[in-house]
Amino acid sequence: MRLALAWAGLRGHGVRTLLAILGVAVAAAMLLDMVMMSTGMRESFRELLLSRGYQIRLAPKGTLPFDTDATIEGTSRIVAVLRANPDIVAVSPVLGATIHVPVGNRTVTSAALGVMAEVQGDYELLSGRDPIASNAIAVNDDFIRATGAQIGDTLEVATGYDPQLRTFAASKRLVVTGRLRFIYGAINQPATAIRLSTLQEMGGAVRTDDASLFMLKVRDGADVERIRRWIERGVPSVSAISTATAIAQVDERLSYFRQLAFILGTVSLFVGFLLVTTLVTVSVNERIGEITVMRAIGVSKAHIVQQIVMEGMVISLAGAVGGLALGLGTARYLNSILSSFPGLPMAIDFFLFQPRSAWTAMGLLTLSGVAAGVYPSFRAASLPIATTLREEAIA
Repeated sequence: MRLALAWAGLRGHGVRTLLAILGVAVAAAMLLDMVMMSTGMRESFRELLLSRGYQIRLAPKGTLPFDTDATIEGTSRIVAVLRANPDIVAVSPVLGATIHVPVGNRTVTSAALGVMAEVQGDYELLSGRDPIASNAIAVNDDFIRATGAQIGDTLEVATGYDPQLRTFAASKRLVVTGRLRFIYGAINQPATAIRLSTLQEMGGAVRTDDASLFMLKVRDGADVERIRRWIERGVPSVSAISTATAIAQVDERLSYFRQLAFILGTVSLFVGFLLVTTLVTVSVNERIGEITVMRAIGVSKAHIVQQIVMEGMVISLAGAVGGLALGLGTARYLNSILSSFPGLPMAIDFFLFQPRSAWTAMGLLTLSGVAAGVYPSFRAASLPIATTLREEAIA
């Protein structure tokens, strides 16, 4: 009965109600997007780190993986130290570099990773074979589009370009053996994988035994943080970063994003609250006479309060449902724009839909709609009946 009366009151001003629902839907969409953005990058980054089962990364002391061009010297010795720990079941050294491939009268520049194919965690093999041989190279689709190379082709690959002399430090003929998808690769970035020892050799004497990064997999049930501390004590030239510490560092760098999301989300919630409050207040003011007559014929104050609160709740619920669809659409569009930012891994999502967060946002909006109806409902239910009827009759 109360819900039917509330619905009838809203239908009496259909256009105004529809506009209010649209306004709440926009506020709900913005609130949902801010909630998704505040947690999306963090969760997306965590899933990316754990996607290949490696729980610890080693980077040059004081840096993050591939944050600088710095490398770790003495790769063979460090691998031997790490493999001596029975809790470490896989050690994957990786060397990053830039290679240059002449194609006709131009040169294609590409990222290159020196890897040990049997323990690598950087790519997925789509077709062909891993770069196991010393003269093998596996490439991604962007590299194929840039060079026109196919599996089986032989490429002249150079490293160490000197822009003043326009010469290369070293070059080697490599055979394309496979097609890859790099897990941490940026969008539209040509990338390749080469055997670690081959890329070290092409880097010259200064790169003979270097690596940019180590990825470690520990046995199930092992204490990752204890192993991380053991590495930092035993290998002082590296920073050992577990998934937990990496996420903590990312959290620190993304604190501005979260603060912005919190402020905009709070503003959205407040705007939704004001919209519903305004509409319900205006509606109640127009129906003062009707409400007073209901009181005069015996309708209780509680009934009046509940009916008006339901009006606010109906507007909020309808706006929340519309906002859910609108928010998901805008999040998908914005994510496609932000994900194309140069240098970011293509697997990173800025807006990650998480049901719990979405329902929390929608629940807060609905509660704000309920709260928005409280003041006008109590005001309407508390009006003196005789005085109000007399004023209405005179008006």
